[in-house]
Amino acid sequence: MLTNRKSTGFYILTCFLLFMLTKVAFSQDINQINLANEYYTMGDVDKALDMYKKLARNKKNIPIIHRNYFELLLSMDDLKTAEKYIDDVIKSRPDNIYYTIDKGLLYQRGNDLDKESSYYKKVFNDLKKDDRKTRQAAQYLIGKQKLDYAEELYLLARNEQKDPYRYAIELATIYRLLNEKDKMIREYLNFVNKSPNNLPYVRNVLQNYLTESEDLESLENLLYDLIQKDPENNIYAELIIWVNIQQRNFYGAFIQARAYDLRMGKEGNEIFEVGLIALENKDYETAIDIFDHLIKNYQTSYIYPIAKRYKIKSREELVKNTFPVDESEIRKLIDDYNLLVLEIGVNSRTAEALLSKSHLHAFYLNEMDSAILILNTIITIPRISPELKAKCKLDLGDIYLLKGESWESVLLYAQVEKARKDSPTGYEAKLRSATLSYYKGDFALAQQHLDVLKLATSREIANDAMKLSLLIKDNTGLDTSDFLLKKYADIELLLFQNRKQEALDSLNFMYEQYKGSKLTDEILWLLSSIYLEKGEFHRSIELLNIIVDEYGEDIFGDDAFFRMAEIYDYHLDNIEKSKNLYQEFLVKYPGSFYAAEARKRFRTLRGDYVN
Repeated sequence: MLTNRKSTGFYILTCFLLFMLTKVAFSQDINQINLANEYYTMGDVDKALDMYKKLARNKKNIPIIHRNYFELLLSMDDLKTAEKYIDDVIKSRPDNIYYTIDKGLLYQRGNDLDKESSYYKKVFNDLKKDDRKTRQAAQYLIGKQKLDYAEELYLLARNEQKDPYRYAIELATIYRLLNEKDKMIREYLNFVNKSPNNLPYVRNVLQNYLTESEDLESLENLLYDLIQKDPENNIYAELIIWVNIQQRNFYGAFIQARAYDLRMGKEGNEIFEVGLIALENKDYETAIDIFDHLIKNYQTSYIYPIAKRYKIKSREELVKNTFPVDESEIRKLIDDYNLLVLEIGVNSRTAEALLSKSHLHAFYLNEMDSAILILNTIITIPRISPELKAKCKLDLGDIYLLKGESWESVLLYAQVEKARKDSPTGYEAKLRSATLSYYKGDFALAQQHLDVLKLATSREIANDAMKLSLLIKDNTGLDTSDFLLKKYADIELLLFQNRKQEALDSLNFMYEQYKGSKLTDEILWLLSSIYLEKGEFHRSIELLNIIVDEYGEDIFGDDAFFRMAEIYDYHLDNIEKSKNLYQEFLVKYPGSFYAAEARKRFRTLRGDYVN
């Protein structure tokens, strides 16, 4: 018994000593590996190579030193040593696909491309049935910049596994890296055919990478070919609608959505979405046609009253953006809203329409009492959202400001700000409070509101807050009298109250008296805006030209240039002039907020998008 215990103790001690010796030896190797790597990093090739050769004798070091050692051998054109080394490594670790792939690098380095190709063909034939190893090998090849071989492997495995959609997303990535857009598109279509839920992802990817009009045209042609072969494929139909929208061919998108909707029984949903996009992109005529189609063909659907409202809203935007605004057209819009409310009733479905109607009464016809009555009616409608009630209160505040009763406006804005705190509507209320303080000449209080808004709100409101804040800071302070800014704020209030002629007279006088002041470009901008709304387009352009020539690097430089292009485009129908201006704008202001729209309009006028 005692002898057995001694034997067991001796065995344990021996194992412990062997473990400690191995640990010490391994720690010594780690130190040597770190030193070799340091030589490698510093470019001391000879010392690194010598150390790696010694370290390679211990097979346990191979996973740690392989990449650097093998790259060194190839870079030194020591192909004989490299081949012997890699063959030994593969023999000792035959299941490690990365070492097997690396051997092909020998033939590339020796410029023996035929041998490289033959070698990889043999390797791929062994891998093609194994999905896991196929993916590992292909990703490793991509990392080694051997995209063609990764493509070959994926296609071979796809064929072997008899799945035409296999590895679609991986192949799409390879073709994207190779800039082979047609093949990339086909693989993304394969991917989404296999996984239809990924359609939004595919649309986002295509939007990012198909940046030229020719790319979208190529995709459109492909989709038309595919849908003729497979007319029941809804993915192709949805993508054709999307492509037309990307090309800003909203009428074309409507035609496709109409056919898709009819086939799928979608109750007008897809068509309605296209109408909203057309309206948002200021294609008012197409939006009107789309909503009119919905009204005529979906009279028993829930979408009918919504389409009626949006048809009027589209006409309203068209009327409001056709200068000078025709008062008789405003009256027709009000009549249309009245008919809608008469047909559907005063309820939550017509609340938005009533809100739009109140705007027309207040801001275009100077009928404030009618607008106030409508807004108070909306507030009492059962089951309308707190958000809509808040919007009505904001508009009531604006209307009291129109009437010159600013104390009522202050109370209403404060109510909304408190009730809708930390929401977009609450921030909008704070912005209106700041603007009201600005109109009243209380610039310090206005600045307090604006400092909060610049940090804690949506981009649009933050931008408006930033502009007003900069205006105040630039024109008040120790070295600046706020006398001019108060005069300018008074004029902006006149404009808000729709007293355009008074504002115009005051601005012209201010421009003549204080030309060259810090406010000169702001004065010119307001003057150009008034003349634009009066329909005096050439006078507006003259003033915009002054801004571009004399203040082109200031805050209104890109605004003025872009507005000139828009006037020639939308109001003077001078295609060549507007096209040239959009092109010049992209060169002069490539980082502008308007750059994307300028690029789209330039391409449209050039004829890139064919209806």
